[in-house]
Amino acid sequence: MTVHVVHHTHWDREWYRPMESFRARLAELVERICDQLDRGELSTFHLDGQTITAADALAVRPDLAERVRGHAAAGRLSVGPWHVLADNQLVSGENLIRNLLAARRVAADLGLELATIGYCPDAFGHPADLPRVLRGFGLDTALVWRGAPPRHARFTWRSPDGSAVLAVNQGYYEPEVLWEAASAPERLDAFRSKQSARDADGPYLLLNGGDHLAPRPLPAGLAATEGTLAGYFDLIRDRMPADAVVTGELRHPGDWLTFVLAGTLSTRLYLKQANAAAETLLESWVEPLTVRARRASAVGLLRHAWDLVLQNAPHDSICGCSVDEVHRENEVRFAKAVQVGEHLLERALLDLGLDTRLAGDPVTDAAAVVVLNPHAAPTTAPVTVDVYTAPGHTVTGLRDTSGAPVPYELREVEPTPLFCADLDILPDTRDTVRHRLAFVADAPAGGWTGYTATVSAGEAGTPADGVPGRSVTRDGWRVTVADDASFTLVDVASGRTLPGLGRLVDVGDAGDTYTYDPPVSDETVVPVLRDAHVHDSDVASRIVVRADLDVPAGLTADRSARRAERVVLPLTITATLWAGVPELDWTVEFDNIADDHRVQAHFPADAPATTWRADTHFSVLERPLKAPLGALPTDRGHEADAGVAPVRSWSALPGLAVLAPGLPEVQGVAGDRPSLAVTILRAVGWLSRPDLRARTAGAGPQLRTPEAQCRRTVRASVGVRLDTDEASVAAAAARRRAPLRAWQLRPGRAAPAPVTGLRVDGALVSAHKPAEDGKGAVLRLVNPTSTEVVATVTGVDGPLTECDLAETAGAEVCDPSAGIPLGPYATRTFRLP
Repeated sequence: MTVHVVHHTHWDREWYRPMESFRARLAELVERICDQLDRGELSTFHLDGQTITAADALAVRPDLAERVRGHAAAGRLSVGPWHVLADNQLVSGENLIRNLLAARRVAADLGLELATIGYCPDAFGHPADLPRVLRGFGLDTALVWRGAPPRHARFTWRSPDGSAVLAVNQGYYEPEVLWEAASAPERLDAFRSKQSARDADGPYLLLNGGDHLAPRPLPAGLAATEGTLAGYFDLIRDRMPADAVVTGELRHPGDWLTFVLAGTLSTRLYLKQANAAAETLLESWVEPLTVRARRASAVGLLRHAWDLVLQNAPHDSICGCSVDEVHRENEVRFAKAVQVGEHLLERALLDLGLDTRLAGDPVTDAAAVVVLNPHAAPTTAPVTVDVYTAPGHTVTGLRDTSGAPVPYELREVEPTPLFCADLDILPDTRDTVRHRLAFVADAPAGGWTGYTATVSAGEAGTPADGVPGRSVTRDGWRVTVADDASFTLVDVASGRTLPGLGRLVDVGDAGDTYTYDPPVSDETVVPVLRDAHVHDSDVASRIVVRADLDVPAGLTADRSARRAERVVLPLTITATLWAGVPELDWTVEFDNIADDHRVQAHFPADAPATTWRADTHFSVLERPLKAPLGALPTDRGHEADAGVAPVRSWSALPGLAVLAPGLPEVQGVAGDRPSLAVTILRAVGWLSRPDLRARTAGAGPQLRTPEAQCRRTVRASVGVRLDTDEASVAAAAARRRAPLRAWQLRPGRAAPAPVTGLRVDGALVSAHKPAEDGKGAVLRLVNPTSTEVVATVTGVDGPLTECDLAETAGAEVCDPSAGIPLGPYATRTFRLP
C-alpha cells in the first residue's frame, strides 16, 4: 500500500487572530518554506489553494518574490486555483466565478502558475453547482471533505446540469501523523489502517499539515511517497469506482470530527446581508451599466470592489466564526466595496446622460426622476425615491412620460441640508426639504424610464396616518394580523386560507458561532400584539404592527437553561400588498438586547408535503422535511443534523413560495402543516465551546465573542407568493434581490423618455460584465428551471460567441435573436463585441 504525502499548510487569512496578525506569521512561514525547499528538506509544498496567501506575504516581504517564483516555476510550490478559499455556499455563483478569475489575474501579476486541482476541503459543506464552476475553468477534479459522503474515499461528483468532476474526500488536517519522527512509523500505520477501512486498494493521500502550521519534513525510512496533489489525482484518475456517483450538494452527516457546522449559516446574519447587498450592487447594477456606458476606465475600480468582497468570502469571515475584531474589519470592507460600487454606478449613469448629482438651486416647480430596471425583462414593481425641493415647497403630484398621473404615497418629509461636490462642482450646501415617495413603476427591460414630480409653493405635506385596524384587502387577497403578530393570507376568489405567516418563534441557544445548541431546559416565546394600524392608498395596502417579544435576557450560569430575568424586544412588523404585485411583502425590525437566543420566522403551507425546494447558485434542490433538530450525538466528535440548509434567495412548499435574499438559513420543518422557517437572528457569545449537546467536541478555540450576540438593530424582509412555478418564482426572487432603483435628476433636467436595453426572454441573466481581457463584454444566461428552455436575446450589438466561465471563446457563434437552447438548470456564457 502506498501513502502519497503532500506537504501543505491551511491558512485561514483571519480567524482567532485578525488578518494583520496572521499575515505577520504568514510572511515568516513563506520564508521558512523557501528555505526548506532550497535545502531539499521538502521536495514540494502546497500553499493552500489560494493566491491571496502569496499576495499577502509578498506585499510585506517583496524580497521573497524571486524565490517564490523560482520554486513555483520548478513545480516545487503550488498555489491556487482560488484567490481565496471561500465558504462556497454563502456567496453567489458569480462570486465564485470572480474568485477564480481573480486568481488567474493575481497569479499572472506575481509570475506564478496556478494549481490545477479544485482544492476546497475546509468549506463547511459544498454546493451542488461547484462541479459546474470548476469545469468552467477547465478543472475536472475537486478535493473536498466536510459534507462529502463518508463512505466514499473518491467519487464522481455531478452538478444538476450534468457537469462532473473527479472528487477525493480527504481531511486536510493530518500533521500529527508525521509530526514526531519517533512516533511517525506507528502513526503512519494507524493512518493506513483507517484509510483502508473505506478504500481497500489505495493509494492513500496524506495531507501533511494543518491550520497555520509550518511543515515538518518526511522522516527517513518511511513507506511513503512525497508528491503533489496533481500527481495524486493522476494516480487515481483511472481507479474510480463505477458506482460511486454523487449528484447535488455535499452536506452529508460526517464521521468523527468531520463537522458541517450548519450554525454558521446564521451566525452574525448582518454579514450575510451585507455580502448579498454588495454582490447585488456589483453584479446587477455596476457591471451591466459599465458595459452599457462602455466605461473601460472603470475596470480597475470594479476589480478593486470585487477584491474587497472576495476578502470577506473565506469561511471564517463570511461565516461569522472569528473573533470580533475580524468581523469589524469585514463590515468596513463591505462598506468600502459599496462606496466604490455606488461611485461607479453614478459615473456610468452620468455617461449615459443621467446626472444624479443634486447640485444647484433646489427645485421649485418640477423634479425629474429616473427609474432604472436591472432585469432583462419589463418590470412592474414598487420603488421609492427621495425628492428634494426648495424650502417652503412641496410635492403635489407625479406623472409618467406620457403625462398621465401616477399614484404615489408620501412616506417621509424632513428638512434636510443637501451637500454636493464633485470634480466639476464646487462644494455647496443648500437647505432643502426631502420628500420620500413610494409608487409602483413600469420600467422597460434593462433600461430606464422617467417620471416628473410636480412641485408647488406651500407647506410640505405630511405622511398619512394609519387608522386602527387588523385587516386589509387588495387585488383579491385579504391579510389579517393575529394576536401573535402573525398574518393570515386569504385568496378571496378560491377561499384558500394560510394562517400563521411570519409567526416569530424565539428559542434559547447555548451554542457557539459554529453550532445551534438548545439548552437542556428551553423556553419558546412568541410575540404579543400591542396594536395594529392600516394604511390604505392607491399604491399599497399595509398593516403596521407593534408587538412585544418578552424573552429571557440570556442563559443561566451553567448554560443549561434560559434565565429568569427578562427583557422586552419591541417589534415593528409590516405586511404590505402593493398594487398589481401578486406578493405579500413582510418585514420585521427590532433592536436586539437579549443574549443567547435564536429567532425564526415561520411560513406554514396549507398542503401536506415530505420535501421542500430551494434555489442554490444556478440550480434548484429538493430536500426532505425534517424535525427542527436531529438526534443528539452520544459519541465524542460528532454533531447532530441541524435541519437547516443554505438557500440563495427562495424556497418553496406546495402552493407557497418564500423569497428571502440575504437570509441564507432556512429549515423545511415537517408537521401537519409543513413550514419554511427563515432564521432572522442567532445570538451567541463564544467562538467555540467544548460542552455542547449538538456537537460533542470543540470546533475552534474557546474564545469569547460578545459581538456575536448581535446587540444591534435587526431587519429582515421576506416576500410570500402563492405561485410556485420555478421560472416565475426565480424571476420574482431576482426582482426582490435587486429591486428597481430611482433617483432625482439634477435640477433643470427633464425626465428621460423610456429606454430599453438588454432583453432576454426564456432565461435569466446571471452576469453582464466587462470581459476580463478588456475586449468587449461577457453575457451569462441561466435556466432556473428543471425543463429545457429556449432563450432569445435582444438589445445587444453583434453576434454572441460562446465561451467558458474563464471567458475563453470557442468557435460557436449564435444569433442572439434566433433562440438559444438551455437544458435544465443550464448556464451558457457568451462574448460580446
